[in-house]
Amino acid sequence: GPSVGHLSAAVVADVFYSTWPRAALLHRAIFCSRLQQLHAWRCDATNAARNLEQSGISRLSFVATVRYAARALPELRPTMEPVAVVIPTLNEVSTIGAVIAEIPKTYSADVIVVDSGSTDGTQDAASAAGARVIVVGGGYGRACAAGVAAAKPSSRIIAFLDGDGADRGDLMASIAGPVLNGSYDFVLASRTRGEREPGSMLWHQVLAGRVAGWSIGALYHAHYSDMCAFRVIDREALSRLGMRELTYGWNIEMQIRAAQQNLRILEVPLPYRRRAGEIGRASCRER
Repeated sequence: GPSVGHLSAAVVADVFYSTWPRAALLHRAIFCSRLQQLHAWRCDATNAARNLEQSGISRLSFVATVRYAARALPELRPTMEPVAVVIPTLNEVSTIGAVIAEIPKTYSADVIVVDSGSTDGTQDAASAAGARVIVVGGGYGRACAAGVAAAKPSSRIIAFLDGDGADRGDLMASIAGPVLNGSYDFVLASRTRGEREPGSMLWHQVLAGRVAGWSIGALYHAHYSDMCAFRVIDREALSRLGMRELTYGWNIEMQIRAAQQNLRILEVPLPYRRRAGEIGRASCRER
């Protein structure tokens, strides 16, 4: 049925007037037509059931109320979990299922796998794991941009991580939380400042991250230590960045533009694992 948001403000205010702690959640879970019926009862002075909060008067049994609430959870879920997770992939069938499963339920309402033409079954594995799958042409940045465009309108923040199993998706709260609570606009995981599994990063990768971070800091007074793909950004802030890079420069472009626009930026040291999908990851670098 139509969402509660389609009701007039007068109807919503009338039906949801009670201050009983759980009343709003339970009532908002009922379909629009049912709420309109309740409103009609409330307007009928001769109807003893018009005060739905009086014990024993409500025409909705406890079981029926819970049933209606359960049916409406898919509609309520985006409001409770306003996060879209974008995962670019290329030939990562061996890891993508575990990557998706590792994302905490709080942040998994809208997981989007954007695939650049895998030939190993990555797309099917991602779909079986519960993700939406989008297929685009080559280019890491192109995949990220397509994922952002496909995110549900209710998603206020966008999270990015790789599909090779190296990023710690189970720790997403560490970087999503500061954006969700409004403290920061852009939060990145730092591999160089976190605990790294042996072999997870080569010395030149660590050096490149630090040099890039120093260079950006010298120009824009933002402090980066890494260019990790695992990051979360406010969706409105991302839209203002005007991202253009369609290849592997997407991450560094985002960091530069975020610094240029004085976004509130935070780096969080997080552990980093050795890549399980080396073949797929190597291919990604060539996109």
